Amino acid sequence: GFLWSGDAYVGRKAEWPIWTPPKEMIKRQPEAAKYAGGMAPGLDNPLGARTLYLYQNGRYTLYTIYSTSDPETIGTNL
Repeated sequence: GFLWSGDAYVGRKAEWPIWTPPKEMIKRQPEAAKYAGGMAPGLDNPLGARTLYLYQNGRYTLYTIYSTSDPETIGTNL
């Protein structure tokens, strides 16, 4: 999860993306299990209106850059 480093590139862009919590997150936060099949796009979705998916060597790194309506979370790992 939080130990990745290195160079990456934007391999995919999405407008109003579907958010799916990783299995590791569901283990840490069992309440996220209700979204294991994906959370619909919208104002409550933590990815917001736009998301950039970071890739390395042709593979998705599980890291994203996304919009937010919660300014206190800017610069934090979620």
